Parts: sequence; structure tokens; C-alpha cells
Amino acid sequence: MVELDLQQASSRQTPTEAQLRRWCELALRQRTADSELTIRIVDEAEGQALNKTYRQRDYPTNVLSFPADVPDDLLDIPLLGDLVICAAVVEREAAEQGKPAEAHWAHMVIHGCLHLLGYDHLDDDEAEEMESLERELLAELGHPDPYAETVTTPLTP
Repeated sequence: MVELDLQQASSRQTPTEAQLRRWCELALRQRTADSELTIRIVDEAEGQALNKTYRQRDYPTNVLSFPADVPDDLLDIPLLGDLVICAAVVEREAAEQGKPAEAHWAHMVIHGCLHLLGYDHLDDDEAEEMESLERELLAELGHPDPYAETVTTPLTP
């Protein structure tokens, strides 16, 4: 079971709590224990401030993952951590990439949840493992490969 604390700090239209929960449950189903996480949906100013503080990058980003740092004597609690998703960035990226907004939102939630589980993409092998799992999970939802390159047809003179 996934316990989701949803914090809406953006006035933009975002997926429903039921959608967010479904995407979290899909990404976290490999975990046998209960899971507790927070998703905070923010505007660009908050997203930029958090990205600058925690990643030293002075711009808003799509999703930030903050895994819980639970002391060893409390390891049996189900707290996974927090996701911060910038609604404006997700909307903009979906439009720029020609993707349905729902598909991109699902991808960002799944991507963030996988980070909370310890997946990463710092090197090629880790990236391939994580991206492969993302493709598989998104396909179950009926969404296309989020990493597929857009094929452009050259214009003929």
C-alpha cells in the first residue's frame, strides 16, 4: 500500500491525486513493504530555489527526489521520501517534446519514485537499467517510450 501526502503549491492544472497515486503504486510495486511519500507540486520560483539549494543549478527542473534519511534504529518505517515536481516545467517539456501532458506527468512521477528506490542514471549502465524500467512501466499505462527520439523528415526543395 502507498500512503501519499499530496501538497499542491501551484495554481496550474495538475493530475488528480488518484492518477498520482496510481503512478506511484506502479513504480513502487517491486517494493514489498508499505510505502509513504510526499509529492509537492510547485511553481517555477520554488522549483528553482530548491534546485539551486540542493543541486547548485539555478533554474527550475521537472522533478527533484529527496530520499528519506532514516536512522538505522527506525529502518522499519515505510517513509521513502519526497518528490517535488514543477508543474510549469512538466507542461513546457511535454509541449516542446510533442508528448501528451499525462504521459509526461506519469513519467516524472515514475522517474522520481525510482530515484526514491535507489535507481540512478549517473553512468551508462545505471541509466539503461532505470530507463528500461521506465519504458516498461509507461508501456503498461499505454504511454509511448519517453526516450524515443523524434523522427524528423527532411524537407525537400
